[in-house]
Amino acid sequence: MKIAIASDHAGFPLKKALIPFIEGKGHEVCDYGTDSPDKSVDYPDFAFKAGQAVLSGQADRAIMVCGSGIGACVAANKIKGIRAGLCHDTYSAHQAVEHDNINMLCLGARVIGIEPAYEIAAAFLGAKFSNEERHCRRLKKVMAIEAGQKP
Repeated sequence: MKIAIASDHAGFPLKKALIPFIEGKGHEVCDYGTDSPDKSVDYPDFAFKAGQAVLSGQADRAIMVCGSGIGACVAANKIKGIRAGLCHDTYSAHQAVEHDNINMLCLGARVIGIEPAYEIAAAFLGAKFSNEERHCRRLKKVMAIEAGQKP
């Protein structure tokens, strides 16, 4: 898979650690910034870049890292077509893909360490949407809400 990855300054060190790990799993990674932990930047800018990579087909999925993961998740979920999940455990990471078809994983660099981040990223990247009727039905309702309609 092609994976877009991005972070703000707080997420930069974890993002840099994740890149070789993801590549080692056989995925192609494209880094959408930021390029340093030393300059304060705004997470919505980078969540948008990673989300647009998914929507344009430049990436199959995205990973966005900020300090807590919350701001990145909120921003990403404002992008029509992006379903971002904040996951700090492996169960949530694979279940969110299997049941909710998330296409962006958000991580909090100040919440989890490198080893758990590796396990969570692997769970996210290894999961596939179930296509079960109940999950498809629920996803259609989520998409209706996104379109401003009643589910």
